[in-house]
Amino acid sequence: MNDALATARSIVEARITEALTGVDLPVAEAMRYAAQGGKGLRGFLVLEGARIHGHGESQAAPAAAAIEAIHAYSLIHDDLPCMDDDDLRRGQPTVHRKWDEATAVLAGDALQSLAFELVLQSGVSANAQVTLARTLARAAGVRGMVGGQALDIAAETSEKPLTLAEIETLQAEKTGALIEWAAMAGPWMAEADPGPMGRYGKAIGLAFQIWDDVLDVEGDADTVGKAVGKDAEAGKATFVSLLGLDEAKRRAANLVTEACDALSIYGEDARLLRDLARFVIARDK
Repeated sequence: MNDALATARSIVEARITEALTGVDLPVAEAMRYAAQGGKGLRGFLVLEGARIHGHGESQAAPAAAAIEAIHAYSLIHDDLPCMDDDDLRRGQPTVHRKWDEATAVLAGDALQSLAFELVLQSGVSANAQVTLARTLARAAGVRGMVGGQALDIAAETSEKPLTLAEIETLQAEKTGALIEWAAMAGPWMAEADPGPMGRYGKAIGLAFQIWDDVLDVEGDADTVGKAVGKDAEAGKATFVSLLGLDEAKRRAANLVTEACDALSIYGEDARLLRDLARFVIARDK
């Protein structure tokens, strides 16, 4: 699985670097920096989902790069002093620490717009390109990632802690929406039924966030690549604080089983996607 994710990362990074060729500005350097490293999970989902729906790397790489560009933009902004105020991301200085806040804001903005340029270069039909762009806009916007981030920020100053149902809603938008989009991109490219891949993406998206909460308790900062224990210090309601550590782990494991079950129609062709689901709750960063 690590090798498969590394291959997906290299494809995505090469596509983003190519898109920025000839732009000799600090903001472009910051964009490339932010898009490097990480797990590459979202890009892998696009590439593998496209493969099992009959589309190769050359057709799917732009969409894979697009979702990772959106993800990188979200992390740049999430790390800013006005948001989570983090110094480290993926074990390296955050963009606003390595450059400055203005460059970080602009790099995030530019990665977001680059994502739509890339997704419309996917080697699929015009109808499929429109579907990809429209659904990506929704997943990244106020009904998706941005909306979830806004709920998360509001929760930090609320006198009333979030309930488990409210946390699930928040994370389904903040983290889950982009993972779910990445899972469904393959069938959208083929103009096929996105239902099974959508169910798979929804399950691993929630499992992913539960495991992030587990790592915030059990993880090592050097391995995770960012500060840990911040949620507990802030008294923030999380899956672990509400369910307990063992029950949170069980919930994540059950979600992985749901995800794998959703792939039954693909048979052995979906082996790597099942491996990815298991990887989500086996990772240490």
